[in-house]
Order: sequence, then structure tokens, then C-alpha cells
Amino acid sequence: MNGSVTADQYDAIVIGTSQGGRFLPVDLAKAGQRVALVERGQLGGVCVNTGCTPTKTMVASARLAYQARRGPEYGVRVGPVSVDLAAVRERKRAMVAGARENYASRLAQDGLDLIEGEAHFTGPHTIEVALSGGGTRQLTAPVIVIDTGTRPKPLEIPGAAAVPVLDSTSIMELDEVPEHLIVLGGGYIGLEFGQMFRRFGSSVTVVQSAARLLMLEDDDVSDEVAGILRDEGITVLTSSAALEVEPAGDGLRLTVRTADGVEQLEGTHLLSAIGRVPNTEALTLEAAGVRLDDRGFVEVDEYLETSVPGVYAMGDVKGGPAFTHLSYDDYRILRANLLLQEKASVRDRIVPYAVFIDPQLGRVGITEREARTRGRAIRVAKLPMSAVVRAIETGETRGFMKAVVDADNGQILGCAVLGAEGGEIMTIIQVAMLGNLPHTALSNAILTHPLLAEGLNTLFALLDN
Repeated sequence: MNGSVTADQYDAIVIGTSQGGRFLPVDLAKAGQRVALVERGQLGGVCVNTGCTPTKTMVASARLAYQARRGPEYGVRVGPVSVDLAAVRERKRAMVAGARENYASRLAQDGLDLIEGEAHFTGPHTIEVALSGGGTRQLTAPVIVIDTGTRPKPLEIPGAAAVPVLDSTSIMELDEVPEHLIVLGGGYIGLEFGQMFRRFGSSVTVVQSAARLLMLEDDDVSDEVAGILRDEGITVLTSSAALEVEPAGDGLRLTVRTADGVEQLEGTHLLSAIGRVPNTEALTLEAAGVRLDDRGFVEVDEYLETSVPGVYAMGDVKGGPAFTHLSYDDYRILRANLLLQEKASVRDRIVPYAVFIDPQLGRVGITEREARTRGRAIRVAKLPMSAVVRAIETGETRGFMKAVVDADNGQILGCAVLGAEGGEIMTIIQVAMLGNLPHTALSNAILTHPLLAEGLNTLFALLDN
């Protein structure tokens, strides 16, 4: 920074506006601090603009189309079902616009300055902002919070530059249903979009380089998910590496190496869902002395502080599980420490999540595989959803509930609920874990009949013998 330029002095600067960034600067300003919030793009970060809000809105449309086609199973006569993807897109855009407006309304707080532009560090506690409207501003503060999030990882195989490659953002802007969508990646994002577009009417092929889908899950969970997708007509290829892609007629041709040899897949659209990378390049963090890991994520300690005292990171940019609710918990930790002088930490926090395929996969705690790898003495309970009365009544019998319990004290260590409203059912088990309840508290509880959660009685009763 040019020494002749005077920097505007703030008490705190927040760079980026994710789930955590929407609350922290407001709270700091309400506490009497002068706060600068810097944003280079749309307010709200990934969740509001390209993540949770738009994708789950479109998932709802896809599920309705799927349920409509199942009408005859329930004695309901329906005509041919078709999807107007342009109308689905407009509904999604309206949801996003409403979420943005709600976000913007929160920022009308005395002491909080919203600065639109691209920020980069010029020193440990100084930044320069290239303003969106032109010009620059120099800012300084004793506390700086990095909240810049992530973006889709680019596809880097031969031919990728010669064909239109969709990512998790651009695929939501299509206005016509693809004839044949090829999805690269068998993780959460790839599977949500793959099932969504199959239900919209596309032929779908999922190409997964690893041996299983959802590699962080237990084998039985991955296998059940693959079976569910195949039952809906999705082609699932595992242990399959994408080698190159090229234009072919009105579409494209993807060459993959599978366990059976090299194959060529013909499709009309290609979605790359191979992961995400952090938005750290433009920050020039080396000028501040902030350390990054080997993948470019910001390194933090258990208090979310970087290698530079007074500089923090929150949300996806610091690596680890990329969940909105985790970003919100990062905010709670920083609020407690920066405003209340507490020593809140990320240590030992229980992080739940849901995969919004249908049926949902709700997960919390450790898997059976993790427990056995650690040498834990465990007991495992597993109940098919076809044994749950409510699931039978509603025709939603796919999947299962599974819980991992400490063999010595009966404490619940983790669970996977793959079934209708799996995330909601998982949350009940999470609350039991937070309260350190033994599994008998759920096997002996009076749970309302006939709810899906009533299956927890039966699941944990399997361990009572």
C-alpha cells in the first residue's frame, strides 16, 4: 500500500457474505463497532445464490414430477407428466431474489458499511478494495474475517474447452430439459442434480472415478443409494475415469476408462461435479502472511484464527465439510469470542448433514467404518424402511435406518438414515447424542404412531437383547 494514501480505519472488516457473514458484521455493528463488509458479487454467498436455496427449490419441482408419475400406484389418475424447465427456473430465480432481499434488509445497521468490490490484502491488517464502480479504497482494522467461500472446480481433461461444460451454477439456468445428461462426480452435488434431471425427463449417466458413490459413507449406504438411482433409470458407472471429451453432432462424446476397458458415452449435456476450490487467489494472502494448505484453503486453529493474529476465516474457505449450518456455527464461535471474550472452539462439535436425494440421506456422527478403524467396540442396529409403518402407508419404503452405538455404555456414536425425511429423523438422534442419552432412551420412548420417527423405537430395540 502506498504510504501516502490514508486507509479508512475500522474496528472490523468482513470479506464475503456467506451464511456466517450475513450475521457477524451486523452483530459487531450493533455492539458499537465500525464495520466494513466487502462483497465482490451477489449478497448471500453460495447458499442463497447458487447452493441451498436454488437447488432445493428445484429438487422440490423434481419430486413433484416424480410423485405425479406415481399417481396410479395410489389410485390417482393422472395424464402424461411433462416439465417446463423454464418455469422451474423462474420459480428458482424468484426464491433466490426473495432470499437476497431478506439478506440485504438485515444490513441496514448503523456503523455497518457495505463496500462492493474485490478485496486483497496489502499487509497483515490492511486491504485494498477495487471498487465495482471504479477506483480503489484502502481499509485497515485490527480484526479481519475472511468469508469468501468456494466455487466449482474446473474440469481439466482434454477437450473440455471445446464443449459446453456445465457446473452446479450454470446447469440451473437451462431452459430446456437435456436429452441425455452425463454427470461427472458421484458426490452429493452430482447425485442431487442427476436424480433431479432424471425426474425432469432426461436420460442420466453418472460417472464416478471412485469405487463407490458417496465415498464418505459406509458401503451399505453407498450401495443402497446406487440401487435407488438405478431403479429410477439412472446409469451409474463407478471406478470410471473421464479421459477426454469432444463435440459429437449436436452433443458430445465422453471417453471413459472403466473396469471393463475404454468406453465412449454419447450425451447432449455434461455436468462437472468433481469438487470445489477456495476463493483465495485474489486475496493475495501472502502479503498478510496468512498460511494456506496444499489445496489453497485458509488454515485456522480451533478458534478459527489464521496464522496472523486478529485475522480469522469462516465458512467453506477454511476447508472441511462445506455445509451452510457449519458456516453459521463458525459465526456463533466468532461472535462469542470477539464480542463476549469467550473461548468457544470448533473442537468436538457434532456436525450433521443431509443429502437431498430422494429418499433423503441424513447423517451425523461417525460411520461404522470409522468406528471399526478406530478400534471402537460397537454395536450396529439396522432397520429397513419397509419395516416402518408410516413408510409402508405412504409408499416410501426405500432405504434404511442405521445406528452405531458404543458397546460398553450404550452411547449413540452416529447414524445414517436413508429414507423419507431422513434428515428430520436423523436430527432426533442428533439431539439424543447432544444430550448424551443412551440408545435405550429412544428404544423406550413413547413416540407418536404412526410417524416415520416411530421407527426409532424398533431400530434401537434391536440392541436391547
